Amino acid sequence: MHSIDQVDIAVIGAGLGGAAAMALLDDAGFSVHCFEQAPVFTRLGAGIHIGPNVMKVFRRIGLEDRLAAIGSHPDFWFSRDGMTGEYLSRIELGDYAKREYGAPYITIHRGDLHAEQIAALPQDRLHFDHRLTDITERDSDVLLTFANGKQVAAKLVIGADGINSMIREKLLGVEKPRFSGWVGHRALVNMDKLRASGVDFEPCVKWWWEQSRHIMAYATKGNGSEYYYVTGVPVDGWEHETGFVDSSREEMEAIFGGSHPVVNALIDATEEVTKWPFWNRDPLNLWSQGRLCLLGDACHPMRPHMAQGACMAIEDAAVLTRCLEEVGTTDYASAFALYEATRRERATKVQTISNANTWLKEPEDPAWVYAHDPLRVQLG
Repeated sequence: MHSIDQVDIAVIGAGLGGAAAMALLDDAGFSVHCFEQAPVFTRLGAGIHIGPNVMKVFRRIGLEDRLAAIGSHPDFWFSRDGMTGEYLSRIELGDYAKREYGAPYITIHRGDLHAEQIAALPQDRLHFDHRLTDITERDSDVLLTFANGKQVAAKLVIGADGINSMIREKLLGVEKPRFSGWVGHRALVNMDKLRASGVDFEPCVKWWWEQSRHIMAYATKGNGSEYYYVTGVPVDGWEHETGFVDSSREEMEAIFGGSHPVVNALIDATEEVTKWPFWNRDPLNLWSQGRLCLLGDACHPMRPHMAQGACMAIEDAAVLTRCLEEVGTTDYASAFALYEATRRERATKVQTISNANTWLKEPEDPAWVYAHDPLRVQLG
């Protein structure tokens, strides 16, 4: 029989949101452990956008300069017609973002970002190969049981365990996420082939077709050595049992071929491409209960069309940390209520607009997203 380890705060999931939560809570002086089901850290994913709203959080935990040195700094977010190339909007970023929103806007490989986050954590309290299998709420703690046989008694539990969150299931019951009717193709392209095409590739551009089909393409390294795209394509259903399947350049050509020359060159430079379903949940009416609390995709999953999904999880982590600082862990119910009151409206608005896939297609002011500072926003 294993002994039961005692911890103050357990974060379930060491993804982008969970790693941010652990770093922020640790920085605030809380005793926090993070439990991740993956056996080891691996460089997963492809591209991701980090807006000024979240670069401010990385500034707090000492990662802003490091991430800014790795990532690409687009001067604009361009939206363009996929057939004609006409510019639908030019949203200023670059130096403008630093000046007006208080921090840079970067695009970066998700694995590079995650590696920096993981390396910055106290390694003796970061536990890989811990897949949560059971949760038992008790009078003074929550008993967590893991597949490796370990048991941990935590005074508070933060569910940063994604759209299929076990913490969410404990709060709200088992309910599979709903297929959104959209899939995304993801690919890192062959840069040599891309450059050989002779066309100019903008560091951050979203190409649009009818029915809001699109390709979001951007650089993921500051030196321009890596270029990535993700699509959004409406489909009738998702019949696969796996989380993603292999796609092909031929499939990309069938969907997007015969478009603007830059798009054609992008597809021609595609080597390996995968296809992923986009899942949805309705906005939750419950973010916490007892000693359990949710953040990020466990709480408000969204399609990636605003490039703010991970950013919302990190904003959540910042505000939750502030609420626990403000109220204290003893009155956790009040802290969790304050967190939800501060975050619900903003997270739901971003979730709704992201799922609608209209963000920055036409000229608009994105300041309500990018100028936001989760470290200073009024609580409640």
